[in-house]
Amino acid sequence: MDKKIKVMIADDQVILAEGIKSVLETDSGLEVVGLAFDGFDALKKMEENMPDVVLMDIRMPNMNGVVATQSIKTKYPDVKVVILTTFDDSDYILNAIRSTALIDAVKNAYAGDTILPAKIAKRIADAAKNVSSDREIKLKRAFSLSDREVEIALMLYEGFTNRQISAALKISEGTTRNYISAIYVKTNSENRSGAVE
Repeated sequence: MDKKIKVMIADDQVILAEGIKSVLETDSGLEVVGLAFDGFDALKKMEENMPDVVLMDIRMPNMNGVVATQSIKTKYPDVKVVILTTFDDSDYILNAIRSTALIDAVKNAYAGDTILPAKIAKRIADAAKNVSSDREIKLKRAFSLSDREVEIALMLYEGFTNRQISAALKISEGTTRNYISAIYVKTNSENRSGAVE
């Protein structure tokens, strides 16, 4: 590969960010172009560094990773975001750092695959619910959505695919599609974005 994949790491734990950076830089196909320590910092550094892939921690001060990811995907739809989380999952992250999993995750994301293990997807959904409680109440009131429909509507809003929603909520893709159809009917929307405007 001639072109190096440019990576930015957004994580408020400096030691972890530096550790990830040193692992990624062992691969000649990757170049770490920036470190950000909260969501605002990540958005600011997007302009300066224009990475191809962002490794994003969810739990950060000032602006969390869910909100920052949403902003990045809106403003830079071609940039791939790989979610890192350190909730109670530091073992998961450390294992990823020790192995080539992190390098593979970046390369796969760049190639177009979404890297979002189900365990992490569920935590993101929970985090999204925390930042979206007003929206959750509005969705319930306005459209008589069930709790599960609200959960799925919010995940759609955050850009999750049907497969990710199924994995996170441990339901089949068929069931997910049925819920999404019900959400569309109740909200009179034709597409994913319309359901949660």
